[in-house]
Amino acid sequence: MALGRSDVLIPGYNKYLVARSIYSEPAFKEVNKKEEHDQRYFRKRVKENLSCTSRKALLAVKSLFPVLDWLPKYKWKELLIHDTISGISTGFVGTLQGLAYALLSSVPVVFGLYSAFFPILTYFFLGTSRHIAVGPFPIISLMVGTVVVNIAPDEKFIIANSTGLNGTVIDTDARDAARVLVAGTLSFLIGIIQLVLGALQFGFIVRYLADPLVRGFTTAAAFHVVVSQIKFLFNVPTKSHVGVFSIIYTLNEVCSHISKTNVADLTAGLIALAICLTVKELNERCKHILRIPVPIELIVAIVATGISYGANLEETYNANIVKNIPSGFTPPMAPDWSMFPQILGSAFSIGIVAYAIVVSVGKAYATKYNYEIDGNQELIAFGITNLFSGAFSCTCATTALSRSAVQESTGGKTQVAGMISAAVVMIAMLSVGRFFEPLQKSVLAAIVIANVKGMCWQVQEVPGLWRKNKWDCIIWIFSCTASFFLDIDLGLLISLVFSLFTVLLRVQFPSCSTLGNVPGTDLYKDPQKYKNAIEPGEIKIIRFSSCIFYGNVDSLKNGIKSIVGFDAVRVFNKRNKAERKIRKLMNQRQLTATMNGVAADTAIDSDEDNYEPHKALNVQEVTIKQELHTNEVKIQIDWNSDLPVNVSVPKVNIHSIIFDFGQITFVDIVAVEALKMIYKQFHRIDVDVYIAGCDDNVYEKLEDCAFFDDIIKPDICFLTIHDAVLHIEDQRGLSTGHDLLDVE
Repeated sequence: MALGRSDVLIPGYNKYLVARSIYSEPAFKEVNKKEEHDQRYFRKRVKENLSCTSRKALLAVKSLFPVLDWLPKYKWKELLIHDTISGISTGFVGTLQGLAYALLSSVPVVFGLYSAFFPILTYFFLGTSRHIAVGPFPIISLMVGTVVVNIAPDEKFIIANSTGLNGTVIDTDARDAARVLVAGTLSFLIGIIQLVLGALQFGFIVRYLADPLVRGFTTAAAFHVVVSQIKFLFNVPTKSHVGVFSIIYTLNEVCSHISKTNVADLTAGLIALAICLTVKELNERCKHILRIPVPIELIVAIVATGISYGANLEETYNANIVKNIPSGFTPPMAPDWSMFPQILGSAFSIGIVAYAIVVSVGKAYATKYNYEIDGNQELIAFGITNLFSGAFSCTCATTALSRSAVQESTGGKTQVAGMISAAVVMIAMLSVGRFFEPLQKSVLAAIVIANVKGMCWQVQEVPGLWRKNKWDCIIWIFSCTASFFLDIDLGLLISLVFSLFTVLLRVQFPSCSTLGNVPGTDLYKDPQKYKNAIEPGEIKIIRFSSCIFYGNVDSLKNGIKSIVGFDAVRVFNKRNKAERKIRKLMNQRQLTATMNGVAADTAIDSDEDNYEPHKALNVQEVTIKQELHTNEVKIQIDWNSDLPVNVSVPKVNIHSIIFDFGQITFVDIVAVEALKMIYKQFHRIDVDVYIAGCDDNVYEKLEDCAFFDDIIKPDICFLTIHDAVLHIEDQRGLSTGHDLLDVE
């Protein structure tokens, strides 16, 4: 058979005709053989990959230090003014957010400034994103604070035999020193984990944190942030709670001490919160008018500091103020290696979440400005960044949505803006920072709450998400609920497991549907969805919309039974039972077999010359086929006709089944064995089985797993469903109705 193809476009009809041979997989491969690569090809590839040239070395260095690629091309006259304005604006915001987020991390506020400064220095050289602002983020700061409080709780630092206004007295200096060590050690360990994952090219790991999972998690974490700041807003004495239901315990304790609220702190906090929320909303609505967003956090902090200092709120109303912001830098310190086993799990989860935030924000800006970020290089960059900043007792570095938005909206083009913002923070640390010592912590708490308002309002996404995809909505709700009640780390882990479980459920119970032909075409669609799709007579075309593996083999079998309308094993057993009864009746002369309409005794001689027909009276008849030259009569029964025995045999109204493998991406050995069994079960009840649209990798897997043998030939596999249908109709001498495509 000549194998070829011709295409004819029919002018004016927007249609085309295709004429080609029917292709099975072996026939197609015979004409289109793959080019086999010999050993010399592989040796050449290995040599090219392992060889080192000056160009490869330069590219490797630029890959590790992206600054060497973009900084020499930097247009100083054109971009410096934009980056300067952006850097100053971002620096102001970063300074106040550094102070505020230190409260979430449960460390002295000066280390919040460190966290807004040191990470920028290393990311400038190693990062691939031009627009993200590196530093603390409220969710990550809260996760760090959970670990810090868990390792160094207040109860460990109670001064013996001491009592104060609110009970026992805590050695705050020793507690703060211990918490700073925990935070620095945690950042150092996170850096090690991120660096190792980046070196091993594990940047893909963030893909398992689905967007609904992350958004549900961040929503719950935002509520944790709000609750954690209520005690500062009301200035009521509370214990630090961590673990399952910690948010409930915190709310309960705040409510139980609500009578001890400091009115001055509450008033200042509420006013600051109202102003911040209002101005941030105006900034968002007027961003097309305002060239630079109003730095409301800085304005509120300056005004609140002035009022607190002028009214002497600490002495007059016992307000809770920042008090001590030392100038300069603390010397670097080594991490506490003995702490690693205690914080390893938390370090891994924090590191992955921090990286996920970086990648999501970075990719958004990269898409907007038409450049790419390297996920693995980002892991390396933040790994080294956290190693470096951990030595200075900084909290885990990531990026903040609000600071990144300020840096981008004010005209920032590169990480030069980041370095300028670092310079602003450094000035605050060296000279200006101490002027914020009278600032009330309730005002910082208000700034924190205002910055997570957007994440709290993500709950509005649920109705729309339910309409779009119910599975994603379920993941969102589960992630939010688990993270809200079961604490952040445990909630994230359980949410990740649940998210992967939903994927398994969707793969384990996929759709299994039948297909019909659209007349006049080679297209096959679901007749339940397309009114013109018609199932070919006595042929079932079955599509399984998933990979096939050990977990969903039973779903495949059940789907096949449902579509064909019978169980092949049960049909085979019933036929055997009926055939045995028929033979028994024939041997007892209670049943006469007819051949060509003539009654014949069942005990006939196999010699055709001695065959003597007789008339059958008052006996049942069954149409058979007699094989001569044997000692027995072999019967082939029309199983869809009425049988002369009291055995209910299911009707089989098809002669062929075509499995559409077009949507199957892989099969495992259990699936291959199941497919072999399915083939043989249908084959023994005279139903032919074919496979269409099989991917090359799946076909090779079938070959590797010995799917094909003396019974199952490779010829059952066809390139398309239409090839298989035409082959069946040709083999059975049926009228195809597919000789030409209808173009009228």
